[in-house]
Amino acid sequence: MKIAIIGATGWIGSQIVEEARHRGHEVIALVRQPEKVTRDDVEVRQFDLLDNHHSVQQAVADADAVIAAVGGRAAGNHEMVANSAKRLIDELPAANVKRLLWVGGAGSLEVSPGVELVSLPDFPNAYKAEALAQGDALKVFRKHAHTLDWTFVSPAAEIFPGDKIGRYRVGADTLLTDDHGDSKISVADYAIAMIDELESGAHRRQRIGVAY
Repeated sequence: MKIAIIGATGWIGSQIVEEARHRGHEVIALVRQPEKVTRDDVEVRQFDLLDNHHSVQQAVADADAVIAAVGGRAAGNHEMVANSAKRLIDELPAANVKRLLWVGGAGSLEVSPGVELVSLPDFPNAYKAEALAQGDALKVFRKHAHTLDWTFVSPAAEIFPGDKIGRYRVGADTLLTDDHGDSKISVADYAIAMIDELESGAHRRQRIGVAY
């Protein structure tokens, strides 16, 4: 499969690139700064979702699917997350790309019916704006993505650097926790879950959460 990965040089995006290549998929790395791509086994295309002069159709040409790892923390522009989701929803169908997987956040997962993780008093303030932005993006998918096969993949509450374990659980809108009440997954196993979902297409047009 040929996969266009937006944000391919980011922390999560680069791990998804690694997993996709490990499984033999072709990868198009869509990045703002091509010089940051150090791999020689991917096709590099310059692309900035915030620049309307950059054509989505040209960026994803020949791709079978798109994986988007989009965040606004570095630029201090959290509004771009939902705006980017809307742009991809609007423009990918014209590019003949019918499958989009989105690197989502955990903040909108529910800890009890109707209560989102981000709403808890002890949710870290440093990550609140980012969590709310990802929640807004999820609302965009649910409201507007009627002609696109999308999957919004939320990680556990804690996603951390670590080796592959090779196993994980899949949930829906409820935060997954282990027997100790912890919600964790390594970035390497999150990438496995992402490519598993890409290959299986088991959860189209819905949000899933993945955790140990």
